[in-house]
Amino acid sequence: MNVLVNTLKGLYDVSGVEVGQHFYWQIGVFQVHGQVLMTSWVVIAILLGSAAIAVRNPQTIPSGSQNFFEYVLEFIRDVSKTQIGEEYGPWVPFIGTMFLFIFVSNWSGALLPWKVIQLPHGELAAPTNDINTTVALALLTSVAYFYAGLTKKGLGYFGKYIQPTPILLPINILEDFTKPLSLSFRLFGNILADELVVVVLVSLVPLMVPIPVMFLGLFTSGIQALIFATLAAAYIGESMEGHH
Repeated sequence: MNVLVNTLKGLYDVSGVEVGQHFYWQIGVFQVHGQVLMTSWVVIAILLGSAAIAVRNPQTIPSGSQNFFEYVLEFIRDVSKTQIGEEYGPWVPFIGTMFLFIFVSNWSGALLPWKVIQLPHGELAAPTNDINTTVALALLTSVAYFYAGLTKKGLGYFGKYIQPTPILLPINILEDFTKPLSLSFRLFGNILADELVVVVLVSLVPLMVPIPVMFLGLFTSGIQALIFATLAAAYIGESMEGHH
């Protein structure tokens, strides 16, 4: 019994580990990271403003900003179709939202001067710099591919857990737990590491040297958004089609 109590206490202590300081808001009985909500609202405002510009005055022959937004939409449709298949249409909004939110969030950490705004505790950073954001995105992806599979196959969807043999049941169940874990920690770890590297270099060599690293960070941030969206679409396609 003592061993069990000590083990549970150890798990509880680990769950309290945090990266950096945080500015908390108390909303009813819930305690939330205020700086994450603030930066997320900025990202959402940027996306909504861009969408408003895109549909403000559509032309039959696109040009300028409309041409750019149509290219982005076509790119998202291609990613969705490649991973999901011919039934990709209803999932384009979900995959597109995931890609654009993560892409703008990642770039906001490098381009927007968050550090200028002072908080009582903690500091502002990209929303994807917080593990809670990436876990939430990964859980949304899990809900999406379960919904896709159940909608397409009904309860027969759960038959995949005993394929190709019932012996693999524990491994197949474990796979559904590792998918959101890998999605969330991959995104969180890469964005956090990128911002930490830039902060350290700026503190050590303030002039010129950090600039190439910042450009590399912009590139890797875009790649991370593409990887997340591609994997999300692949999981949805797998749940609808069965084994690949």
